[in-house]
Order: sequence, then C-alpha cells, then structure tokens
Amino acid sequence: MASEIKTKPTDVDPREFIAELPTARRREEGSQLLELFEAVTGQRAVMWGPSMIGFGETDYTNTMGTNSWFKVGFSPRKAKLTFYGLQGYTHQPEALERLGKHALGAGCVYANSLQDLDLDVLRELVELGWRAQADGAPS
Repeated sequence: MASEIKTKPTDVDPREFIAELPTARRREEGSQLLELFEAVTGQRAVMWGPSMIGFGETDYTNTMGTNSWFKVGFSPRKAKLTFYGLQGYTHQPEALERLGKHALGAGCVYANSLQDLDLDVLRELVELGWRAQADGAPS
C-alpha cells in the first residue's frame, strides 16, 4: 500500500503566513506573488503544508499513488523563491528563456528575488501553467 502524502491543504491563511515571513523583502515579494497568482488564476490562495501557497487543485499520480495537488503555486522560502507548475508545457521553455535569472529543479523554478525576474514573463508562465492544467496536460 502506498504511503500517504504529507503535503495537503491547511486552514492557515496565506496572507497571515506571508505577514509572518522573517524578512521585509520576502513579505513584499510574497504579497506581490499572491496578487499576481490570484489575478491570473481567479482562485483563492490555499496553504499546502507549512510553506507552499497553491491555486486550484488537480489529481497528481506518482510513486505514492494518486493524490490532490495544487495546479500552480509558489513558496517565498528564505533562500530562494520557489515556483511550482511553471514548466513542462508547450511554450514554457521559450518563456523561461525570457524570465530572467533563475534555476530549474525537479518540477520547480527557483529565483533569488523578484528583482531578477521579468514579472510580465512570470505572469505569462503562470497563465501557461494554469491553462495547461485546465486542459488536462500532464505535469
């Protein structure tokens, strides 16, 4: 039997989470990202686990079975901003080339600061990821 996934939606208010971030820069960036993601998705932000802010919900299958996961999201972590659901879809590689200074990881996009990124391109990537998930594209 597969293990149960640990990262699930919580009752924590994402705005409260952002307000309690340890640095002013991350609080400001978290607020900007919350506004951007909500505007693009039209969805209310939900905390997933202790530090991820997700939008929408979809079934995701991996080695732990099929579980719910958010469609797109971010985490204003201390070391780097982490973005979820912004790669692996049509036109995203080209948009990632225009994003600015970032790194790619296992399904994530990482940036040191929003100042390193073109926010119009970030908005485009969120739109592409959101639309791909709505169309049922695999993640």
